[in-house]
Amino acid sequence: MVITMSSQATAYLTGFGRYLPGPPVDNDGIAPRLGGDDRVTDRIRRRVLEENGIRTRHYALDEHGEPTELNEELAVKALRTALDDRGIDAEDLRMLACATTMGDALVPGFGSMVHGRLGGGPMQVLTAQGVCASSLAALDAAAAKIRLGDHPRAAVVGSELPSRSLRQSRFDGASARMDAHFLRWMLSDGAGAVVLEFQPHPTKPSLRLDWVQHVSLAHDHPVVMRSGMEGLDPVVGRTWQDVDIATAAAEGMFVLRQDISVLDALAEAGIRQFEHLVDTGMIDMRRLDHVVCHYSTNRFRDLAFDGIRRRIPTLDTDRWYSNLETRGNTGTASIFIALEEAWHDGRFAPGETVLLAVPESARFSFAFAHLTVVAPPSMQATPTEGS
Repeated sequence: MVITMSSQATAYLTGFGRYLPGPPVDNDGIAPRLGGDDRVTDRIRRRVLEENGIRTRHYALDEHGEPTELNEELAVKALRTALDDRGIDAEDLRMLACATTMGDALVPGFGSMVHGRLGGGPMQVLTAQGVCASSLAALDAAAAKIRLGDHPRAAVVGSELPSRSLRQSRFDGASARMDAHFLRWMLSDGAGAVVLEFQPHPTKPSLRLDWVQHVSLAHDHPVVMRSGMEGLDPVVGRTWQDVDIATAAAEGMFVLRQDISVLDALAEAGIRQFEHLVDTGMIDMRRLDHVVCHYSTNRFRDLAFDGIRRRIPTLDTDRWYSNLETRGNTGTASIFIALEEAWHDGRFAPGETVLLAVPESARFSFAFAHLTVVAPPSMQATPTEGS
């Protein structure tokens, strides 16, 4: 089938999918999978869980902590769900944009591995490697190619499988400091995906992608979340690639660390970015119907609410949606998993607007996307004759 595209193409989200491996794991089921039931680790775990508010999450690990799936498999299962939701096959795609923090292999790139497992025909492939905000970076790239007229249809997926590196064997010999153990009780596995097209779904509502804004503040902030190096900054000769694997492991270079002392500063920086979008007219608070926000902990949410209320005293927090408490923090997959759930729960109606918001602590970056719900062409009002 030949698809004719306009040079003024707009990007629409027309299919939504997610995949969460295994059964939901409650707080008492974490230690049997990840280990770490000693007194010090148990105290840290209870403190972190009390603050983040997560009640259940998913792991691609069995009850003994053995891996059950690859990250690329999570991504493909989410993609296939999104394709089924749209009613198309992988052969209908012309671009695949994949976001993750850590793929299964160092080489090839994660996007190529996902494409190989997904199948389909020849297509442009992109790997957006980063942390939480990389999923919206991948969405932005795919939307740009559609708007340019290069591709009529693309798929975007964010996928994470950190649980393999959160097991106790990675932490043997590591210090019991909070920065080494904080993310063990924060992160979990999952994937979320969307289908993106130059026209809306022919028979169901779609989400028009109005804009994406992604800004890094790394010029003004040190490294906060890191792995693969000694200390807060990479030094020649002291990264995991400069020493043998055994030395890197013994010195804790493979531990994913987070400086939690900067969370307040991250919240404040995120509020300033949000206010900038309001000040420049990108966001009209009078017409903003929904906010789907990724955050790692309820504490971060509360800081954000307090800060925004200083500027917008009438802030209606019922507009804000998150499934952190039931799905966990799945990093770059979180925003698409939450969007899929909100979409299929029927929270959005044609004409309403939706803001996606993703702060990333790794070195301070923030991503936002503005969407408008549009009815299918068959339901849209047509001008009367003579109007």
